[in-house]
Amino acid sequence: MAEGSLITGELRRLIGVPSEAIVFRIEEGAIQRYAQAIGDPNPLYNDPDFASKTKHRRLMAPPGFTGWPVQVGRPTEKLVESLVRAGAPPRILDGGVEFEFIEPIGAGDVLTATPKIASITERETRLGKTMFTTAEITFVNQEGIAVLRSRSTLIQF
Repeated sequence: MAEGSLITGELRRLIGVPSEAIVFRIEEGAIQRYAQAIGDPNPLYNDPDFASKTKHRRLMAPPGFTGWPVQVGRPTEKLVESLVRAGAPPRILDGGVEFEFIEPIGAGDVLTATPKIASITERETRLGKTMFTTAEITFVNQEGIAVLRSRSTLIQF
């Protein structure tokens, strides 16, 4: 570790270690409200009668919708808390998120989201020494099948 590095041994020990899982239930009404909020009129997301006649036989979730957490706390928030407790800088910027859609998600699914720190790097920026953390969350459905993976970049200084 370089002199004055933001990345401590305690932070390095967090890399790759799964955090507490959070359960999400996918409900019809939540799918419909989300689709309306993003302005997507697709009947597969909005019309239960239409959706029941498709190969899915139920309302499906628009890409990126994973339901509302059953437990308190969102997965990334819990990771940020553990990073700060381990000595990461407390000022955080959202560096963006990317999604890997693996399988469709629909009404009635129960997803378990397991977050982990995938990587931590550091570099000098206009803000001074800046830490870049990649948080990865894998969502698995009730059948044990991975349906979605998200990767968020956290910029800490």
